[in-house]
Amino acid sequence: MSDLIVEKRGHVAWVTLNRPQVRNALSRDLNLHMAEVLTELDQDADVRAFVLTGAGDKVFCAGADLKERKGIPAGESSSYINAIAAAITMWGDLRKPTICAMNGSAYGGGLELALACDFRILVEGSELALTEVRLGIMPGAGGTQRLPRLIGEARAKEMIMLGRKLGAARALEIGLVTQVVPRDQLGAAIDALLAELDGCAPMSVSQAKAAIEGGYGKPMQEALDLERHCYDVTLFSFDRDEGLAAFAEGRPPRYEGR
Repeated sequence: MSDLIVEKRGHVAWVTLNRPQVRNALSRDLNLHMAEVLTELDQDADVRAFVLTGAGDKVFCAGADLKERKGIPAGESSSYINAIAAAITMWGDLRKPTICAMNGSAYGGGLELALACDFRILVEGSELALTEVRLGIMPGAGGTQRLPRLIGEARAKEMIMLGRKLGAARALEIGLVTQVVPRDQLGAAIDALLAELDGCAPMSVSQAKAAIEGGYGKPMQEALDLERHCYDVTLFSFDRDEGLAAFAEGRPPRYEGR
């Protein structure tokens, strides 16, 4: 049985963590496999969006595979940690929109993985946590950097430095997730978000994402220069002409991502 299920449904690449017997824990092999898959999919012009989810119905991802990691001496753990960090970073670096369909709770590296996505939709009754400090370590795959940017420094310190767990309602309240839905409505919520994205020009979405992420934290003028550069990429595109034509003709646009 593969530790990762990859499907293309139309213009969407669905990636499913498939280790439900260990709560979809991130083994070294799984992370290497995920990085390999994302490298290929990121170059696929037919892919316009990504959905990441987990197998099972309780936990999206429990984080690092602690049983596997326990057998690795501290001095030899760099390659293991690097594999997790690289896979998560690749999710953050994808140029196209990414949705994390969180079918359950997320802990440690599992939450760090979700944080690397653009949108997070969580099922009711789940909890989210970065509890590494309670295990004698700390988040090391982006948690200390992505979480404060999302929910603010003070709240991020509460979660990270105290190892606190948050319920779904609180996660939504502070902006950690985009939406919270009943378990049986997760698929419909993902489809609705994908439908919204489908009505937007793929190149415009990608360039807007690049402008937001590249400009965040930069001096204003530098950020504005980046925005203008990204805007100019869309200005001479087929999709820009198609969008204007569709508006003038009163019809839905037929975007091609070019």
